[in-house]
Amino acid sequence: MISVGIDVSKGKSTICILKPYGEIVSSPFDVEHTDNSLLELSKMLLRLDGETKVVMEATGAYHMPILSYLKDQGLFVSVINPLVMKEYRCKGLRKAKTDQLDAKMIANYGIDHWFHLVDYTPDSEVYQTLRLLGRQYAHYMRMKIESIQVLSNMMDYTMPGIRTLLKGYSDCNGKNKVADFMEYYWHYDNITKKTESQFVKSYISWAKKRGYHQSESKALKIYALAKNGVPTLRSTSPSTKMLVVEAARVLKEIENTLRTILTQMQELARDLPEYPVVRAMNGVGDVIAPRLIAEIGDVRRFYSRKALIAYAGIDAPPYQSGQFTGSNRHITKRGSATLRKIGYEIMQCLKSFKPPEDAVYLFMMKKESEGKAPKVAKMAALNKFLRIYYARVTEVYT
Repeated sequence: MISVGIDVSKGKSTICILKPYGEIVSSPFDVEHTDNSLLELSKMLLRLDGETKVVMEATGAYHMPILSYLKDQGLFVSVINPLVMKEYRCKGLRKAKTDQLDAKMIANYGIDHWFHLVDYTPDSEVYQTLRLLGRQYAHYMRMKIESIQVLSNMMDYTMPGIRTLLKGYSDCNGKNKVADFMEYYWHYDNITKKTESQFVKSYISWAKKRGYHQSESKALKIYALAKNGVPTLRSTSPSTKMLVVEAARVLKEIENTLRTILTQMQELARDLPEYPVVRAMNGVGDVIAPRLIAEIGDVRRFYSRKALIAYAGIDAPPYQSGQFTGSNRHITKRGSATLRKIGYEIMQCLKSFKPPEDAVYLFMMKKESEGKAPKVAKMAALNKFLRIYYARVTEVYT
């Protein structure tokens, strides 16, 4: 029984090798994440006399090089949840922390939990790629929201009130009328320096060129608003045009990136056996389906539907002490925040379309009729949705 504790950091790892009862096989030493260094480490571990298990803490992308290399060499590697390792670390009274002490602590964890360690099984390349694309999609979506806020703020400076006359920030064809309009006109002065008829002709020409509806009445409303508007930034300032045009351009670039990522996710997801099953579920469309599959990954890695619900962080563990049994428990939120967000979007879709025979939608309405808050009802319905998801997708592979 030999436990190899690895404390991973960027570009290098600290290794400590222990046997039961604290017997040190090798004091902590550093290994660079290079081919030569990892080859020497794997040879040393394979020469150890006895059953050997490698234990490391999940550290985002930092642990992937050494994890992949050791798995390719046929070694047993167990990746531990950082929260579990943190709770184990906090058992001691001393709060000292170094890479050497962490490596020794991880090795001790392997000894203490030897029979509960699970060998790491990598996902297929498709699921790994989908997950990476999904996380990048979420990242750029946050950037899009921030960019919309920036552009709206600039509109209040140069064209206050114009937002009420323009449609949503993006349409089904990937065009953004607000950003296009602001990039072209960017200030009320560019409208009011024309006569009404000149602006109407200019607006219709712009709309025709960009593929928008050519509405003369909309142009007249915009011109009237521009005449009465009071911009707080002057168009003569050299920075005004730059700020507005760049805000519009950045928003359009982010939307283009989002469409590119989503297209790639859809192409990958369509080749998976579970895609038609997931796509057929109520509330799941062409945009949500690949994102949902990307975040859950291979459903076979969950030993039960409860494990999937716990991964989403919407489980409410029981609490009982003596004669008291807690009945009003909150969800843990110790799981994938991205999956919870996607699930919330699905529940909103169900609430909007109201499928009359959908079990999840009817369950959500039942909870609301019982007096539950809308968010509580949605989380309860999401719990049911993930149970159904687990059953249907598991059936595809059995």
